[in-house]
Amino acid sequence: MTSEVERTAATAEALGYEQARDELIEVVRRLEAGGTTLEEALALWERGEELARICRRRLDGARARLDAALAEEETADAGDEDGE
Repeated sequence: MTSEVERTAATAEALGYEQARDELIEVVRRLEAGGTTLEEALALWERGEELARICRRRLDGARARLDAALAEEETADAGDEDGE
């Protein structure tokens, strides 16, 4: 049986970049607005940290895919030049 933390982490990982970013914006807005208890603020902060990590991983993954595509294109271009 999975724990609540594992289920929450799995759900969080299923978020796309835009969903995580939008939720992060909402978390920041709520924190900046104030009026929360210390426990609520800590929970929001922790959620914000988790969402920021998700966004960073998604961006890093996108960067790696772009770098791989560019490297592949450069390799193909170099091969075309050698054949001419």
